[in-house]
Amino acid sequence: MKQSVKLIAGNWKMNGLGRDLAEAEALKLALEADPAACRVVLCPPATLIERMARLLGGGAVELGGQDCHASTAGAFTGSVSAGMLTDAGARLVILGHSERRAGFGESDADVAAKTEAALAAGLEPIICVGETLEQREAGEAIAVVSRQVAGSVPMSVAGRPFALAYEPVWAIGTGLTPTLEEIEAVHRAVRLALQGRLGAAGDVAPILYGGSVKPANAADILAVPEVGGALVGGASLKANDFLDIIRAV
Repeated sequence: MKQSVKLIAGNWKMNGLGRDLAEAEALKLALEADPAACRVVLCPPATLIERMARLLGGGAVELGGQDCHASTAGAFTGSVSAGMLTDAGARLVILGHSERRAGFGESDADVAAKTEAALAAGLEPIICVGETLEQREAGEAIAVVSRQVAGSVPMSVAGRPFALAYEPVWAIGTGLTPTLEEIEAVHRAVRLALQGRLGAAGDVAPILYGGSVKPANAADILAVPEVGGALVGGASLKANDFLDIIRAV
């Protein structure tokens, strides 16, 4: 049975100070007054998770982290474990974001190990895949994301809540987006790769689209077959912009 409720997740990346919690509060109040037709998640930097958890109170907006270490504890200065995220109040976590893969050299195996750690800590993983512009222009997009699904999604996710996020690397923060036909083609390929990896369990996970999602294009993107939600970057930093995307579901 396919996922029926879409998931809209806001990734604040390395943005946000204490004063920016007002945006999360505004989002919470708006959704309490007029509930969304989808799941809504905010993923702030680790420094804000505990404060945001107290502010949101487990209500209309769910809370996630942006990354976790594969180990439960140890000599990993500057890293955050999955258990630390859970302890701070997070219930989901983004893993394998293209910025982590490109900037920190994370491999599919690294992402799979982090996913195992997230599951063990009770977190719901959002596993990211996506091709570079060079791979897209070489006609390799579907092969690349299919390979990433096979290598990044451990068998242990079967029967557990999780999501995939397709984020073409070249569209993140650039204002560029694939055509709706290109989005549909990759999302179908991701679904087939999930089914090939997990069998019937691959039918259920929502496949989010991420990459310059804005209020102006959200409705069209969210209407594409197999698009089960969105992973939103800059437009999630302001409650009004994020609400416009949420209301596009």
